Amino acid sequence: MHIIADKNIPQVEAAFAHIGEVELVEGRGLQAEQVADADMLLVRSVTPVNAALLANSKVRFVASATIGTDHIDFAYLKARGIHFANAPGCNATSAAEYVITALLHYFVHSGVSLDGKKVAVVGYGNVGSRVTHKLQAFNCELSVYDPPRQAQFTDRDYAGWDEVCTANIVTAHVPLTTGGPWPTLNMFNTDFFARLKPGAVFINTARGKAVDEVALMRELAHKPLYLMLDVWRNEPTIDLALLAQTRIATPHIAGYSIEGKLRGTEMIYQAACAFLNLAPQWRMAQVLPQPVPLRLADVHGTAQEIIHQLVHKAYPILEDDARLREVTHMADNERGAYFDMLRKTYPVRHEFAHYHIQPDAGQAALCKQLQTLGFSINHPAVP
Repeated sequence: MHIIADKNIPQVEAAFAHIGEVELVEGRGLQAEQVADADMLLVRSVTPVNAALLANSKVRFVASATIGTDHIDFAYLKARGIHFANAPGCNATSAAEYVITALLHYFVHSGVSLDGKKVAVVGYGNVGSRVTHKLQAFNCELSVYDPPRQAQFTDRDYAGWDEVCTANIVTAHVPLTTGGPWPTLNMFNTDFFARLKPGAVFINTARGKAVDEVALMRELAHKPLYLMLDVWRNEPTIDLALLAQTRIATPHIAGYSIEGKLRGTEMIYQAACAFLNLAPQWRMAQVLPQPVPLRLADVHGTAQEIIHQLVHKAYPILEDDARLREVTHMADNERGAYFDMLRKTYPVRHEFAHYHIQPDAGQAALCKQLQTLGFSINHPAVP
């Protein structure tokens, strides 16, 4: 069996070696002639999978090691009888931890507490639900906006759009959709940004095209907003004027923890094994390193400051920000390749659970906050 795989899917050769011959390729710009003789295609979100790519191929199984699927032509795959699998939720924990890290950095360095802030989580799927849970570590006033989910479930109270627009913090976790009663294309538009209060924080780790960037820039001309953007409308050639206005800016890597990436590999690998009726032989646990201990005795300050210091040890987000801002010193024809390079060569980043907190006596409340955020707590043995 001939397997074409994006070379940036971690451990893809090791995982799929017993299934067939794995040929690694560049995902962006993949051409039809490269997949003509393939039986299986493994991609990421940078590869559009459609008739132009597959029309003359013998591919019968396509998998994307990602949550999003807006790069997939489902109608074409169905018409050709091509099986599809993806990895919903694989990097949701990582993306949620990105949001927590960005917020803590901003509020600690601004000398302001997250306590009491009104936070609107837009989209309550794999990522949004985790963000909501982790924010319960703080005394925030949380609201969730998700009309499609609200129409199907009564699992919680849902907010209206007016409540979103009046929040101190809005964090976006929506798929990109263009049809139906609640399309997300340009949902954050002129009306939305005009209604945001001055000084509000807007975070987007979802899809760049959910934001009308022209409307956002227009509003920024006369109202201060604090932007934390991981996704951009015209990736990989992003708007440098918007980049300059963004407090924390990163190159579409919110979900790029090593655990999230390996989870994606494992999910599509298991789907391929099920499709072929094979017993899985590879697991991500085989390649994960040992956890790292962190001592509460080594950090000091208020609870929020201590949490920020531990989060920073797990994920120094400003290093990602600094790397992206180097793009401003490059020629126009170099910027897109540089954005892609940052993603391809992204350094190893672990999720909070990789870090085991060693608590001191009398820190039960702080440990509970850290555990809610996802850190592992090494509780002392009871004699």
